[in-house]
Amino acid sequence: MDRRQFLSFSTVAVCGPLRAAGRVDIRAIDRDRVLKAAEKYLRETPVTVTATASSRSTGGKHDYFSEGDYWWPDPQNPGGPYIQRDGMSNPDNFGGHRAALIRLGVHVPALTAAWLMTKQRRFSDHAVAHLRAWFLQEETRMNPNLQYAQAIHGRFTGRGTGIIDTLHLVEVARAMSTLEATGALAAADRDGLRKWFSDYLDWMTTSENGIQERDAKNNHGTCWVEQAAEFARFTGDAKLTEYCRDRFKTVLAPNQIASDGSFPEELRRTKPYGYSLFNLDAMATVCQTLSTPDDNLFAFRTPNGAGFFKAMEYMAPFIADKKTWPRAPDVMYHDGWPVRHPALLFSGLALGKPDYIALWRRLDPDPTVDEIIRNYPIRQPILWLSSAALN
Repeated sequence: MDRRQFLSFSTVAVCGPLRAAGRVDIRAIDRDRVLKAAEKYLRETPVTVTATASSRSTGGKHDYFSEGDYWWPDPQNPGGPYIQRDGMSNPDNFGGHRAALIRLGVHVPALTAAWLMTKQRRFSDHAVAHLRAWFLQEETRMNPNLQYAQAIHGRFTGRGTGIIDTLHLVEVARAMSTLEATGALAAADRDGLRKWFSDYLDWMTTSENGIQERDAKNNHGTCWVEQAAEFARFTGDAKLTEYCRDRFKTVLAPNQIASDGSFPEELRRTKPYGYSLFNLDAMATVCQTLSTPDDNLFAFRTPNGAGFFKAMEYMAPFIADKKTWPRAPDVMYHDGWPVRHPALLFSGLALGKPDYIALWRRLDPDPTVDEIIRNYPIRQPILWLSSAALN
């Protein structure tokens, strides 16, 4: 399928994400995969940051710690500061907290989706048990900051880029909103969770690390807005929500999306295909969180005519047929992409593009490679099409 053929498929009228939610029967599509996963997760207990530790962390027991992926010992100075090898992950760097956080981001949304589909409290109760362990219980809770994330041995005890690690809390926050709306979250738990996420948002928006990440020119800046928007939605922070909507229009879309729809900052990396897909999903989630029936960010146009819709037009043919990708393959994990990207579903509904939805349906929703899972944090679409899910 060439680019012109892909883009020539028939479309229907553009409408906002919430109005379009009923066009895809997510319950029917996802029921078997969701329930199979949720049944498995019922047998697994919560694991938080207090379960593992690294001697290289300068934080305490309750502080999240991770190390920069692409940093390695210097062969010329083995005991000195690490050096960078872009795109090449060092398997010896500490990843215990990140693995636990990703596990939370897999389990809680799946359990919540199973609760929505069956109304069996065993699923929602187990999801809440994870939330209490991570954010409420004194012995196991995580402190609401990422001061020590993506440290680099011999250089930094933590960096702003580490904030991308909590991207896996975005769908957890969406699950919490769903649990609250369906009556499965007690008032005391709800208030405690809102307090934790409000404190984390305060750190994200005022700390030096948070501001550095907000101002990043590539996918890191996108993921800051993605997190801030969803956490603000959960905590009811209308001012921050509006700030994120404005930032999408005035910073993300005009500065990251080229006139042809490509992401130049992602294309310059050693994994341009995977990074482009990752940023596409992140930006789609921003649009899904912040769009309203009267302000469809999926259709927003910058003064030069670019916008997220243009990014979808650019990437969709390369998702449909990866062999047509015009650049070099990614240096790692190229074979793991594409997956069932939420950008296809969200924009397909919001822009009236049934071809995107058809492509989404035929892709793998459950990759097994850890690095692909890490860069695929939105996995339970029923939580995002909430107006349909809650009826």
